[in-house]
Amino acid sequence: MTATLPQFLERDWIAARIPHDGSMCLLDAVVAWDAERIRCTATSHLCAENPLRSKGRLAAVCGIEYAAQAMAVHGALVGSGAGDQARPRVGMLTSVRGVQTHIDRLDTLDAPLDIEAERIGGDDNTVLYRFDVRCAGRALLSGRAAVILDAAQPAGFVAQ
Repeated sequence: MTATLPQFLERDWIAARIPHDGSMCLLDAVVAWDAERIRCTATSHLCAENPLRSKGRLAAVCGIEYAAQAMAVHGALVGSGAGDQARPRVGMLTSVRGVQTHIDRLDTLDAPLDIEAERIGGDDNTVLYRFDVRCAGRALLSGRAAVILDAAQPAGFVAQ
């Protein structure tokens, strides 16, 4: 392991370290992680108040946001100061490739989602992940995503 944090981390820990809070924090827990991978669970796809729903439905492609949040949590865990209370570096999802969906909707499922992300490349400013979203062992969505770190704040930017 890259840090002394436990393998299992609850929603409050997650919400304190990603830029999503309230109902937009979609993950329930981190169930396993190491320097290259993370596995999270979520039940927010079952909530009628899920902020990603449109006309009462939650499209399968919304699984990309679940995966993106898992990637952000992974960055918080393996980044410098993983044990700190501070949020990790800001990341912007810049590319999603090779996405395959095997269902139309997430809200029709009745079991927790299992979200896995694996870092497959990158450097100090960009990261490439492979991701899979499953439910009860069934493949729902998979693909790759590129993230640029600190892209939201241009050099020299000072918040007013």
